[in-house]
Amino acid sequence: MPPTDISPVRSRACWRAKDILEAKKDWIHELTPAEIDELDAALAHAKSKGLSGTQVTRDDFPLPTLVQLLERANEETSRGLGLFLIRGLPVRNYSKEDASTIFWGAGTYVGMPWAQNARGDLLGDICDTGMKPDDPNVRYYQTNERLWFHTDGADIVALLCLRVSKSGGGNHFVSSMAIHDEMARTAPAMLECLYEPFYVDFRGEQPEGAKPYYTVPIFTRYEGHVSCFYLGEYIESAQRFDDVPRLTERQRAALECFESLCSSDEFRIDLQQQPGDMPFISNSVVLHAREGFEDYDDPEERRHLRRLWLASPKITHRSPVMKMLHESGVSLW
Repeated sequence: MPPTDISPVRSRACWRAKDILEAKKDWIHELTPAEIDELDAALAHAKSKGLSGTQVTRDDFPLPTLVQLLERANEETSRGLGLFLIRGLPVRNYSKEDASTIFWGAGTYVGMPWAQNARGDLLGDICDTGMKPDDPNVRYYQTNERLWFHTDGADIVALLCLRVSKSGGGNHFVSSMAIHDEMARTAPAMLECLYEPFYVDFRGEQPEGAKPYYTVPIFTRYEGHVSCFYLGEYIESAQRFDDVPRLTERQRAALECFESLCSSDEFRIDLQQQPGDMPFISNSVVLHAREGFEDYDDPEERRHLRRLWLASPKITHRSPVMKMLHESGVSLW
């Protein structure tokens, strides 16, 4: 077997916390009153045609000037830092349905939607359903538990914050490319391990006739580009199957090194999401996490986000791992 190429990435996506916090103008945009008016006009246009949510196409949601902002969001997410945040949508001024239609309509300017689960949902709900992750068929986003650093199963994951929790629930982001390059410098043998396949639990959403787990490497180098795919909880969860090999000491040490760097203040940025926030995140180069949270008693006030998985036309180097995961047509987080 030829040696694994673990040479550094050295791209704009290789940022550390200090770097990106100093570059907020590159990846955070606060909506202006004129831009909100344009979104309102697009919403009114879609509703005049009797359309809402996933019924809306780009043609149904005209954004003559905001198209430039969304193009910038796509470019920065797909080919730049891997992260872009649009803030300031006054979600309290809309019904949840109307706010979701605005989010969906804006998303049509960034990419094509990918299904997020076995039911084929295109506009997902991120909220606490009362279920617990010790049920092997529960997805972690359906709980109020902490979500460790992970990626989702599409080029870009976009979120709209409708309501925040009573306490907790903050978000964390880290450049997986910066973690890669740090491991290449300080722990090359452990990085090489992360280029090898790991067993991952499907959590009950495997394709018909398939095994309840699959194998993927955490890092993949394809056509000169490095990408990351990581579901640490589901790697651990796969250990419940008798026919899955036990994680070796070498694998556990590599995972511990990777996760320790992700959690480090040097690499991690923290973001307390606000209602109306719309972050766009590249799964190939950025990992995201969420704190556990305590919610309100009032169901209408409980933490609630809408989610899009998008295939960006700007992604020209989609890894074989992501292609396989998309073609399998199942949920991965």
